[in-house]
Amino acid sequence: MPPPSADPVRPPRTLVLGGARSGKSAYAENLAGADGPVRYVATSVPDPADLDFAERIAVHRRRRPSDWVVVESIDPAGVLADPSTGATLIDDIGTWLTARIDACAAWEAPRGTVGPEADELVAAVAAYPGHLVVVSPEVGMGVIPATRSGRLFRDEIGALNQRLAAVCDEAFLVVAGLPLRLK
Repeated sequence: MPPPSADPVRPPRTLVLGGARSGKSAYAENLAGADGPVRYVATSVPDPADLDFAERIAVHRRRRPSDWVVVESIDPAGVLADPSTGATLIDDIGTWLTARIDACAAWEAPRGTVGPEADELVAAVAAYPGHLVVVSPEVGMGVIPATRSGRLFRDEIGALNQRLAAVCDEAFLVVAGLPLRLK
């Protein structure tokens, strides 16, 4: 059962962080599914040639209940402009950020190039009136990436996670399938 919202009238906005294969998505799915219907916003842009990523997507699809409404969108802020009954789950911000950096050809650009899109996303999360669960990778606890693009992603997602945590009512870090309440 999800923890109560800080505001007893407003359903919670929850950020779920974790590393790769930490169990963050499964935990977020349980939080979202506890309230009934779920609108699942999938942010990935599948590449048919990437069979490993296709299998990851297939695992997520098999795990989701068949009555969930799935919206595949690279514009989660736009999706949040239309509130849904039940919970909305965005999975995940890391794939969204990667797609935005790709779309802006910003891997060699200065940090903050995707700032306007990040601003829109944070504002949409802050304004969302319904139950919202947002999944994002926590990548700042590992080694410093050897490549500029790796450091760029780490820095951008770290800054974005801080901003999302500030506007969410609750935040959890999932490690080895175990959630730790941060807020």
